[in-house]
Amino acid sequence: MTTRLQTDLDARSERQDVRLDRYTSKPMAMARYVAQRVLLAGVVRGVTRVQVFGRNELTSLRGAFVVVANHTSHLDAPLVFTTLPRRLARYLAAGAAADYFFDVAWRRGLTTLFFNAFPIHRGGMERRSSEARALLGRGVPLLVFPEGTRGSAGRMGQFKAGAAALAARADVPCVPVAIIGADIAHPRGSKWPKSGRPPVAVVYGRPVFAASGESPAQYMRRVRGEVQRLHDENQYRVLVGRRPSVHQAQEKRP
Repeated sequence: MTTRLQTDLDARSERQDVRLDRYTSKPMAMARYVAQRVLLAGVVRGVTRVQVFGRNELTSLRGAFVVVANHTSHLDAPLVFTTLPRRLARYLAAGAAADYFFDVAWRRGLTTLFFNAFPIHRGGMERRSSEARALLGRGVPLLVFPEGTRGSAGRMGQFKAGAAALAARADVPCVPVAIIGADIAHPRGSKWPKSGRPPVAVVYGRPVFAASGESPAQYMRRVRGEVQRLHDENQYRVLVGRRPSVHQAQEKRP
């Protein structure tokens, strides 16, 4: 009985390893490179004018990390995957709803190819957390939109603390990322981005580690504050085309 139980456990462990192998597979990484940097980037740059700021903040980043970004548009994930430095984006994995993106073979294949996606089981918090923890433990960085859904235009929602808890437990940093203009370029409810290649930007911030004794909620508030700061400091020059003057900046303050 014990032998059979051990055999079953070994088989399950082996299946788990095989299932996770695709996240760090070199052939899959090469296929994603073509899909992301040629096909996806071509589409994104064909429909928007993309600016990228702050990549110099990531030069010392090594190993696993959690990208934490605001979420306003279907363009958000493609913008991150096509602008993050290649050495960091190579194995980056994004969570995707299991009951939609993994329900049929063709959609599962495309989601896996373009976004190295792992399934998020809605309502199954423990299962979702264990999937993400396993990937971080293997050195796979994650992309998370902690608002949980696309926010309303011009307003950043509350960030759920789950990503901060994952990062703190794995002792890896959160990388704050502000996405600007995607909600204007591809508004919620529209099937395709607006014509005229509207401006969008991705702003990368310095990696943020959890402080000693800090709760996940406190940690996430700090990360959200960084995302908000990056967004506010750069949105004017992205959407208007120049930095605000001192007088204009003072007028914007509440």
